[in-house]
Amino acid sequence: MKEEISKVMTMVQEGKLDVEKATELLHVMKDNKESSIHVDTSSGYHKRMLKVKVESTDKDNINVNVPINLVKAVLKAGHGIAANIPQAAMYVKDIDIELLIHAIENEVDGQIVDVSSANGDKVSVVIE
Repeated sequence: MKEEISKVMTMVQEGKLDVEKATELLHVMKDNKESSIHVDTSSGYHKRMLKVKVESTDKDNINVNVPINLVKAVLKAGHGIAANIPQAAMYVKDIDIELLIHAIENEVDGQIVDVSSANGDKVSVVIE
């Protein structure tokens, strides 16, 4: 937590954050640290992965596998922090984090996103 506080203070010194936003950010960080993340190991869902696959026509393919519990933790902590950083706020303002967390808590499984572009690029997001 000390490292995060130091980063926020540096951002204030550099003029990237004003004192009010820094205070809000520190409160969010404190609240997120105090909240515990419950891992239900009874169903085996905690062993699932969020898999993001990008197939590019230029062969710049990407595969990312993230444990579902890490996704849940990052969603809970990261959205509040990102919403309080002016440069990041515009990217997260329309994301319904509660809906995503609700889906994970209700053990949603399978295809979540399937997008194909006009030039043949494909993006898929799956929980399995």
